[in-house]
Formats: sequence, structure tokens, C-alpha cells
Amino acid sequence: MRHQRAEIPLKLTGLATARRFFSDCFAEQGGDRECLWVAHLDDEARCLHLSRHLGDVGGVAFPIRNIVVDAAQHGSAAILLAHNHPSGDPRPSESDLRATRRLAAAAGALGCRLLDHLVFAGDECTSLRRLGYL
Repeated sequence: MRHQRAEIPLKLTGLATARRFFSDCFAEQGGDRECLWVAHLDDEARCLHLSRHLGDVGGVAFPIRNIVVDAAQHGSAAILLAHNHPSGDPRPSESDLRATRRLAAAAGALGCRLLDHLVFAGDECTSLRRLGYL
């Protein structure tokens, strides 16, 4: 499922702002199944496009091709990812790390930077950039 916000473009500058924004996104949808949110940003960190991809209790697919196509269509300078772990463990899984690396490489080929990938679990949030994976 895809969403596009019609509001004045939100600036997602910094981890604290991104964390608050995505926390609100997850609060709206409930936390009983995994969900991936993808924010496409311009070169001033304004949100150009927002998409949501629903998964199930055990995981969510990372539609790398769709994300890269959206980046090309919207002229994204950067991408910011967030997904939740209903299990309550905010640590990224091996598949999270693999998909993040693949997306970073694919987006980079378009001149688009993957800023961060946040993993939410309850009130906790883990940044893959802060962990050194990006």
C-alpha cells in the first residue's frame, strides 16, 4: 500500500525528528504485524513521498525494486526507512541488514543516499546508521 502526504513537506532532519515521525506512523497502524515505511527526501530533507508496505507477524518484504523506482520517479536525494518488530526486540535481523545493504547499493547507483534504517519495537528504536551498518 502506498501513501502520499499532501501536507506541507515535512523536514526529516536528524534521528530525533525521524524517530518521532515514524513512531506516529506505527501508532496509527497498530503493532501486531511488521510494516515498512519508506520516506523519500529531497536535498533539504523534505519528505517528497511516503509509502507503507505491510507484512505479517514474522516479517515484511523489502520491495527494493519498488523503492528504487519511487526514488527515480520522485527525484529523491535520500531515503529513510523504518520498520517495526512486533516481537519487542529492536535489534535488526540478518535479513534486515542484507536488505538494507542491497537497497543502499541500488539507491546509490541512482545518486540517492540511504540515510538510515530505524527498527522500532515498543518504545525502543534502533538506528542502523548508529550501529555502523550504513
